[in-house]
Amino acid sequence: MKFKISILALFIFFTTTNCDTKDDLYVPESLQINDFVWKGMNLYYLWQNEVTNLQDERFANQDDLNNFLTTYSNPKDLFNSLRVDNSIDRFSVIFDNYETLEGILSGTTLNNGVDFGLKFKAGSTTDLFGWVRYIIPNSDAATKNISRGTIFYAINGTSLTVSNYQELLKNITQTLNLADYDNGNITPNGQSVTVTKTNLSENPVLISNVINQGNKKIGYLVYNGFFPNYESQLNTAFANLKSQQITDLVLDLRYNSGGSIATATRLASMITGQFTNQVFAREVWNDKLQSYWNATNPNQLIDNFTDKLANGSAIASLNLTKIYVLTSKSTASASELVINGLKPYINVIQIGDVTTGKNVGSITLYDSPNFAKANRSSKHKYAMQPIVLKTVNNEGFGEYQNGLQPNFQLTEHLSNLGVLGNTDEPLLNVALNQIMASGKVIPQSTSINLTDFDDVDFLEFGMYSEVK
Repeated sequence: MKFKISILALFIFFTTTNCDTKDDLYVPESLQINDFVWKGMNLYYLWQNEVTNLQDERFANQDDLNNFLTTYSNPKDLFNSLRVDNSIDRFSVIFDNYETLEGILSGTTLNNGVDFGLKFKAGSTTDLFGWVRYIIPNSDAATKNISRGTIFYAINGTSLTVSNYQELLKNITQTLNLADYDNGNITPNGQSVTVTKTNLSENPVLISNVINQGNKKIGYLVYNGFFPNYESQLNTAFANLKSQQITDLVLDLRYNSGGSIATATRLASMITGQFTNQVFAREVWNDKLQSYWNATNPNQLIDNFTDKLANGSAIASLNLTKIYVLTSKSTASASELVINGLKPYINVIQIGDVTTGKNVGSITLYDSPNFAKANRSSKHKYAMQPIVLKTVNNEGFGEYQNGLQPNFQLTEHLSNLGVLGNTDEPLLNVALNQIMASGKVIPQSTSINLTDFDDVDFLEFGMYSEVK
């Protein structure tokens, strides 16, 4: 008797052969979370067939599976044991409270408004410091004396390290101990700023304006997250740019770690407009789901350019044939999808740093009969966000796990960050020079470039889809 999974109308039923009684499917209450974790991963995980304990023939029956599940007292430990090597899967996560996960995916979090990066101090592999990338409007930080480029080396008097930063960042109220930056040297200056977290919804459209240079009207848009709840605001920004008859567009995705595949598809459709119903991206799932959808509904695996938002409103499209995209090592997932998906259709000029290299996407799985949010268990709040798919563009290319390489490489330096939206901000300035065909050489900084601290537990989520 082998444990099998079948799919019918996208509702999941777990069945066994030669089983005559319901006892064969009995799961003790103490194992129900672990059972949810295993069955969700067995059905959806992209690398399911490469993990021995996830393979369909691994357990003879539910009893056999139960015995395995009893060896894990913590659902997170079980979840992580079912993942492939971290060098392949860097992004799958599990939460013990789905409300936290939902907030992150929608752009609503407990947040003080300081969007920051972490770097290692010069010569250290353990000591960290933070630098402010931007301040979220309408946040507590927006009312304080803190801005892009501010450096902090400690929180509440405790210096940041790789072993304590997560605990320090959990504090609702944080006193950021500030420092001066001098060509790699971080020197405490005795100043501090206290910020408090509140429930904050971030409109990902941070800046949208038009820069007039010569005979060019250049749109500049800073977009920091593919949040479905803010598609109308994004569309309004494009409508405003369109009404001003821009000739070029600079899309700033340097701090955009991703989000909804559907929203990414709509952003690509706002940039263009001339490719409606053509293939923007194709999704590749694990073998059994891929086979199922290829046989029953292959359109499930295709994301087409569209002329409508999710709410049915018409998209304000610019019909561009060229776009300039600003990137950094924090540019990930749905942001990379937009770049890769547009390349077969228009000229994409990438300026900045190599991107993260997240060519895979996830879905949210709840403990319910079909893993959707409806009818989820009331006994716990666990939810998973495992990697379940890979994306390729209309030419079949999706192998950018090492990042998308820029046409013009330029790394942000703390000694010369500039103000976002100002024409002399280094990355934007390069884009403007290219648009104006001035032939100016990319400025090369002589300052020390300290190493970024990259930790998936610190990063926000990337590309995700809906449960199919």
